[in-house]
Amino acid sequence: MMESGGKILVRFKKRWQLMLWIEILLYALGPAILVYFLFLNPVFSVITLVFGIALITVFMKPWKPGLKKVSSYIDQHLDVAEYSTGLLLLPEEQLSSLAKLQQHKVTKQLVDKIKTIKPPSHLLRGSTIMGLFIFTGFLIHQFHILDHLQRSQEPKTQPEEIIFKPVDSIISTQQPRLESQLLTIQYPAYTGKPSLKTSKMEVKAVEGSRLFWEIKFDTKIKSVNMESMENSYPMKLTDDGYIRTSILNTSGFYNFKFTDMQGVSYASDLYSIEVIKDKSPDIKITDLKQFTSFSYDENKRITFTTSVTDDFGVAEVYIIATVSKGSGESVKFREEKLDFDSKVFRGRKNLSLSKKIDLDQMNMEPGDELYFYIEALDLKQPKPNTSRSETFFAVIKDTISDEFAVEGTMGVDLMPDYFRSQRQLIIDTEKLIKDKLKLSEKDFKFKSNELGFDQKVLRLKYSEFMGDESDFGAANQENTAMPEEEHSDEEEHSDEDPLAAYTHDHDNENEHNLVPQDEEKDGKKTHDPLHEYLHNHDDPEESTLFTQSLKSKLRQALNEMWDAELYLRLYTPEKSLPYQYRALKLIQEIKNSARVYVHRIGFDPPPIKEDKRLTGKIDEVSNYRKKEELKLPEIYPSIHKTVLRLEQLISNKTSITNEDKLLFEQAGNELAAKAIENPGKYLKTLQQLKKITEDRAISSSILTEVQKGLFYALPELQPNPFKKKMLTSEINELLLKELEIHD
Repeated sequence: MMESGGKILVRFKKRWQLMLWIEILLYALGPAILVYFLFLNPVFSVITLVFGIALITVFMKPWKPGLKKVSSYIDQHLDVAEYSTGLLLLPEEQLSSLAKLQQHKVTKQLVDKIKTIKPPSHLLRGSTIMGLFIFTGFLIHQFHILDHLQRSQEPKTQPEEIIFKPVDSIISTQQPRLESQLLTIQYPAYTGKPSLKTSKMEVKAVEGSRLFWEIKFDTKIKSVNMESMENSYPMKLTDDGYIRTSILNTSGFYNFKFTDMQGVSYASDLYSIEVIKDKSPDIKITDLKQFTSFSYDENKRITFTTSVTDDFGVAEVYIIATVSKGSGESVKFREEKLDFDSKVFRGRKNLSLSKKIDLDQMNMEPGDELYFYIEALDLKQPKPNTSRSETFFAVIKDTISDEFAVEGTMGVDLMPDYFRSQRQLIIDTEKLIKDKLKLSEKDFKFKSNELGFDQKVLRLKYSEFMGDESDFGAANQENTAMPEEEHSDEEEHSDEDPLAAYTHDHDNENEHNLVPQDEEKDGKKTHDPLHEYLHNHDDPEESTLFTQSLKSKLRQALNEMWDAELYLRLYTPEKSLPYQYRALKLIQEIKNSARVYVHRIGFDPPPIKEDKRLTGKIDEVSNYRKKEELKLPEIYPSIHKTVLRLEQLISNKTSITNEDKLLFEQAGNELAAKAIENPGKYLKTLQQLKKITEDRAISSSILTEVQKGLFYALPELQPNPFKKKMLTSEINELLLKELEIHD
C-alpha cells in the first residue's frame, strides 16, 4: 500500500525541525564547554547550556516550518513535483478528476524521490563554531590562561593587616600606611579546588599551587621586596599595587620589606609557607591470596576486587603481569599490561575495580608462574604520583615427574647424591616413631628400611677412614648377634664387597673362568720375608691414619652404627635409637679430639700519661646517676577488685548492683584465661561466679566460697628486697666466736 502524500510532508517537516534543534544544541554546547574549562564547575556549564539553548531557540524558532513551507521548499528543489505538492494538502473531495490524477502522480514521485533532498540546515557551521569554543577552552585550561577566573566566588575573610616596623628604630618619620593586602591561592587544575582569596598571609596549599601577593600603600614608596629563605625578590608595581607571583614547591618562611622615598626601610613579621604533598593513590586488594596454585585440570582463573582511592582523583589503573617459563638458565619472561574488566573513570577519588585473569588465555603451561601487581597513577602534573601493590603469585603445578624404570638385566647405581649425618638420622628416626600410628604398616616398614640403608651408607663412609670399607662387614659379624635366618646368609657372603649389589663391576665378571693363582702350597701360606719391615696400610689393624685411641673410638662408633642399622632393618626403630645416640657421641668425641685449643690473649690497655698519673685531679670526672621508678603491671586487676567487693557485700549484707555484675563478669574472664592450664581446679569457682552475675538470690556462704576461690587463684606476691635487722647481744657474739674457734 502506497503511503499518502500528506504523511510524506509531515515526516519531512519533522526532519526539518530535528535538524534545527540539533543546530541549536551545537551552538549552545560550545560556550558551555568553554565555561567548564574556565571555571571547572559543571553547574556553571549546565546553566550556560540551558541559557544558550533558550536564547538561540527564540531567534531560530525551530517550530516555525509548517506544511505549506515544506510544500513550497519541495516544489523549489524537486522538479518531478511539478509545483503540485500543494494538492497533497487538500482533501480528495475538493479535487477534480484531473487534480486527483495529478495528486496520485506527485505522491508516487515523492515516495521515490523524497530522500534525494535534505531539509535546510547549517550543521557544519554549528559544528565548526562548537569546535572553536572547545579548542579555545582547551588552550586556556592546558596553559593556565585566565586561571584567576576559576571559582573565585568565595567570600573574602576579614582583613588582617600586615604590621610594618622600621628597621632603624631611632629614625622617627611618618610611616606609609598599608591600604590593602591580598593573597590569592590558585590550586593546580587537576585538584578541582577553587581558588582562594584571603588577607591572611599564612600560606598552606597543595604543592604546585600558584600564589599571588598584592599589597597597596596610601603613598608612593621607593621599592617593595619579598624576603624568603635569605633571598630577596622585588615586587612589581602595577595599577593595583605591588604584586608578586610564585609557584609553591617547598615550605619555609617569608616577610615583606619596603623602603619609602626618604630611604627608611620597614619590615614585616615572618609568615609561614606550608606545602601539602599530594599523596599517592592507595591500593587495597580483597579476595586474593598472596600465592595461588592450580592443578592442570582445574579452572585456572583468578578473580579479585581492587579499591583505589586518591585525595584528588585517579588517572589510570592497570595490572603489570609477568609470565615465567622454563627454569635455570633457560628461563624466559614475558611481561604484559592488563586492563581491568571495569571501566576506569578518570578523575574519580574512589574506584572499585574487578578483574578475572584466565591463565589459559595467557598461554601458560604446567610449571609456568605468573607474577602480577597493580599500579595506579593520580592526576598530578607534570609527573603523576605512582603507587603499586604487593606482588601476587600464581603457578600451574607440574605434576609430571621423571620415573626411571630398570630392567632385571641392567645394573643401577642406588648410591645417593649426599650422605645423611648421624644427627639427621636420629631426627628422622624420632619422627618415624612419632608418626607410627598415622602410617600404614607397609609405609612404616618401607621408611624404616630406607633409614637402615642411609645408616649403612654413613657407616661405609666412615669405614673409608679405617681402610676397611670392603672388609668391615665381615669383621663385625663376629661381634653382632644376627637373626638365624640371616646369619647363615651373611657368612656365605662375608667376604664380598657390601657395595657390589649397587655398582657395575665389569672387571670381575669373568673371574670364575680365570686360572686361580697358587697362593697356598702344601696347605701353607707363602711367607713374605719383608713383612716384618714394612707398614701395610691395606691392613686395617696396621693402618696409621689415626692414633690407637681414635681408632678404637671410631671402631666403636662403627659397631654402634652396625647395630643401629640392624634394628632399623628389623622395623624396630625404638631399639635403634640408643645405638644411634652412642654413635653420635663417639663421633663428636673424635671431632673434638682433633681440635687445637689456644690460650686467650689478654686485654692490652692503652698507655697512661705519666704527667697526669697519681696527680689526684678529678675535676674533669663527672658522676653519672640515674634514678628511675619501675612499676610492675598489675596482674588480674578485676579479681583483686572482686575479692574486696565480696568482702564488703558479706560484711554489709548489701544487694548486688549492675556495676558489681559487670565487675564479676570481668573477673570471670580473667579466671577463665587462667583456668585454661588447670580447668578442674577453678571450675567450681567459675560456676559460682557465673551464678552471682545472674539475677538469683545468693547466700553469704556462696559469696564466701567464691571469695576464697578467687583468693587462691591470685599468684603469691613476691616480697620486696629489704635489709633485715638482727638483734644481737654480747653473749651471742661470744658464743659465735667460740664456735668458730673450735670448728
